[in-house]
Amino acid sequence: MLQYRTVPVTPFQQNCSIVWCDETREAAVLDPGGDVPRILAAIEELDVAPRLILLTHAHIDHAGGAGRLARELALPIVGPHEGDKFWIDGLAQQAAMFGFAPAEAFMPVRWLDDGDTVAVGRTTLAVRHCPGHTPGHVVFHNAEAKRAFVGDVLFAGSVGRTDFPGGDHQTLIDSIVQRLWPMGDDTVFVPGHGPESTFGEERRHNPYLRGT
Repeated sequence: MLQYRTVPVTPFQQNCSIVWCDETREAAVLDPGGDVPRILAAIEELDVAPRLILLTHAHIDHAGGAGRLARELALPIVGPHEGDKFWIDGLAQQAAMFGFAPAEAFMPVRWLDDGDTVAVGRTTLAVRHCPGHTPGHVVFHNAEAKRAFVGDVLFAGSVGRTDFPGGDHQTLIDSIVQRLWPMGDDTVFVPGHGPESTFGEERRHNPYLRGT
């Protein structure tokens, strides 16, 4: 069964998630946006064995620590979708624009497409391509645990911004309705910022999504 711990990082309080298989203790670090020492301390406390880094998208608060973490732990970086390559290419500019520490350059060893899967120990994360916030945004879903890691697509009571380059509001709403809702109302999602919620709660009460 998939287990996870959320570790808020960066001045933006971005939800980095350490996810692991409770049988093998093999783990993935999802969206290490920064504060790498804090992430390393959590890995040590959990006593898990990180095997890869996963990215939902390449905004600085989600990807800014990926290069350093990959170097320090000798881990491959997987994801997001190739539509976010321009955001990865511009990480240095993003860091300067938002006052972040310089981000180490990296390139994923594997881009992800809709319908792909990623193994974490003996558990599997299904990949859905959910553009709108960024062109290459992906979501990771584990049906057995009824958990989804949705980055900045959806929040408790809100949805992702679409005013950055490559964003589009209607595309974002379509991604939520077509890709997230079929996962089930009882699926708990971990957003990129803020508290967890369920798809059912958001489908019924989120002001941006009522009637969907």
